[in-house]
Amino acid sequence: MLAQSSIVNRESSMAPALERMNQLPRVPLGHFPTPVERMERLRTAIGGGPVLLIKRDDAIPFGFGGNKVRKLSWVIGEALAQQADTIITCGGVQSNHARATTAAAVSNGLRAVLVANGTPQSAPTGNALLDALMGAEIHYVESREERVPAMEALADRLRSEGRRPYVVPLGASTPLGALGYVDAVGELLAQGVRPDVIVHACSSGGTQAGILAGTALYGLEAQVIGVSADDPASAVTATVRSTLRGMAQLLGANGARWPDSLAIQVDDTQVGEGYGVPTLRSREAQQLAAQSEAVFVDHTYTAKALGALLAWVREGRFTPEQSILFWHTGGQVGLFA
Repeated sequence: MLAQSSIVNRESSMAPALERMNQLPRVPLGHFPTPVERMERLRTAIGGGPVLLIKRDDAIPFGFGGNKVRKLSWVIGEALAQQADTIITCGGVQSNHARATTAAAVSNGLRAVLVANGTPQSAPTGNALLDALMGAEIHYVESREERVPAMEALADRLRSEGRRPYVVPLGASTPLGALGYVDAVGELLAQGVRPDVIVHACSSGGTQAGILAGTALYGLEAQVIGVSADDPASAVTATVRSTLRGMAQLLGANGARWPDSLAIQVDDTQVGEGYGVPTLRSREAQQLAAQSEAVFVDHTYTAKALGALLAWVREGRFTPEQSILFWHTGGQVGLFA
């Protein structure tokens, strides 16, 4: 990982918060930094506009990558510090989070237990196939609402058996997990990249909270826009706000620069018919990225976020002088589901 102390302004009032973050336990997962690339062919394909950049967290070389890997570095670090022997988490049958959490668990000698809402596949594909290959113990429930009670019941049962479970909430989108994207903003700046706008896919809110906190702590003046893949903007915004409050308490970072409610921008116009259901705009974005840049975005999250970005460029929302960074949060395994 990058040595954050080399790029922190020590005179900043936020430096103690960054120092506190770097003192928390974590485990190395993957190799960083991930690349930042220009998307000139895609820019040409949509008729010009601002500079288009992409931060390739889909290329994290651990467990098929994605944004969850950054978050799990801290979450698994805490689990190991608490001497846990089992990780419990949840998601859909094709959850990227469940796959990344399983990889993080088994690579650190921990048992992985998953609660998945949906119907078991007779022949697992995509993320479900990887979960099975890694030996995850999977419990199925019918609905998303049943996941948390099922995780709590499993944790209670394991404790009664003498095991030490650690429960990871959906997306590892806790104040602790969101530190992965504070760290990622520092990484971006160390690469010499200071975009005017950052666009990313969002759902459980941890990535957006982390990026917003990172821009505050590192002094990056960038607009951060999360594009919801499923939930209403009001719900995602509330989750991001709550996570930011938790991060401020965790880091002692209630300074003047800490993001306020006005900084939280969530767009829910790309949800369409709901989670996992592509739209015409997301399908076009998926094809354009593949055909112009050989970049692959999944149906569920990143295609919708990229579709929003391309629509905004075409509408003239950004000036040609601006640089817009699309933070690719992974999920490409879903293409093979």
